[in-house]
Amino acid sequence: MEPFYYKDGILFAEEVSLTDLAMQVGTPCYVYSRGAIEEAWRSYDEAFGGRDHLVCFAVKANSNVAVLNILARMGSGFDIVSMGELERVLRAGGKAENIVFSGVGKTEAEMRRALEVGIGCFNVESEQELYRLADVAADMGMVAPVSLRVNPDVDPKTHPYISTGLKASKFGIPIDHAGAIYEHARSLGSIELRGIASHIGSQLTSIDPFIDALERVLALVGELSDAGIELKWLDLGGGLGVRYYDEQPPEPSRLVVSLMDRLQEMGSRYQRMRVIIEPGRSIVGNAGVLLTRAEYIKPGEIKSFVVVDAAMNDLMRPALYDAWQDIVPVNKDLERETGVYDVVGPVCESGDFLGHDRELSVASGDLLAVMSAGAYGAVMSSNYNTRPRAAEIMVDGNQFHIIRRRETVDDLLAPESVLPA
Repeated sequence: MEPFYYKDGILFAEEVSLTDLAMQVGTPCYVYSRGAIEEAWRSYDEAFGGRDHLVCFAVKANSNVAVLNILARMGSGFDIVSMGELERVLRAGGKAENIVFSGVGKTEAEMRRALEVGIGCFNVESEQELYRLADVAADMGMVAPVSLRVNPDVDPKTHPYISTGLKASKFGIPIDHAGAIYEHARSLGSIELRGIASHIGSQLTSIDPFIDALERVLALVGELSDAGIELKWLDLGGGLGVRYYDEQPPEPSRLVVSLMDRLQEMGSRYQRMRVIIEPGRSIVGNAGVLLTRAEYIKPGEIKSFVVVDAAMNDLMRPALYDAWQDIVPVNKDLERETGVYDVVGPVCESGDFLGHDRELSVASGDLLAVMSAGAYGAVMSSNYNTRPRAAEIMVDGNQFHIIRRRETVDDLLAPESVLPA
């Protein structure tokens, strides 16, 4: 489906006018399409056919409990990286046994809580983490289900900040060292070796790095099998990209089919393994927009600016990654002078921008939509400059629901206190 489209010159989300929505809830605000989220998740799930699998949504992409609840209702699993994300999934109705816990810095408290609720698997990312988890599980009189996350040293050809599968990355265990750690792990009575995991990066636009990583991981699985270590789970991670500008990522179904075809070609010994995949951005990225209103038009000798009411604290990607996201008028039929502008926010930083050198027909008071903002948008927002975070809205057909109310300054100040007199 096309969740955002123009009708009579007005940008709509499903069947809701974004002009009307902004009048009722204000700006800035994030707007998501329920239909687009559901369709994207199904495109992964259905592509597996009868293969034993689990699609685990990467919670870090968008952790709003309403988003998680929609996916939980569909039977989704979840990939988490903190105890906070664990609690969000549980409150959203996610099943603990369908949760995989990734991340390089799991604390003892996080391990205990995850064991207590019965998560499906820990993706262990270092030898020391394995030993800590074994001690925690033994102390609780439990057995911890474990996959080792291996680093296959595959270049995903993406931004260095979101590249996670190279030797220089902090993530995972070097694949050349993993065999010895598996050997030692099977002697630990409080550890159950459930599988193997790999994730090479985010915003990938080619299938080739996924296939390369799969082949390297399966080679290790074969070696472990020969040594008597039989793994049941094969976690292939996530990272499929979306179109922000001119990228041409493959469809999720094509990625899944390509991986399963290659898995089939690699031999029958791998067919018994349950396949796990952890998409995030490709499920929610293009299912959301950030609505913002132009406050001022500021012409200059070298640069001209549209100053809007959203800022880097609301959408961090442009400042953090120099990321490009399309910015369009909500009402495209208004008679406006066209110019080339930097779209900037009110935060007191030169890095506070949503887009550089955009050709726009815009005037003060107009609504703009920053497209493809469903992933790593609201979830990365902050209160810098004591700015309350934006509201989040879910559109469902011709209705919309406020799924996170706009913060107030009182909300921000409530946890703080002055010193005694």
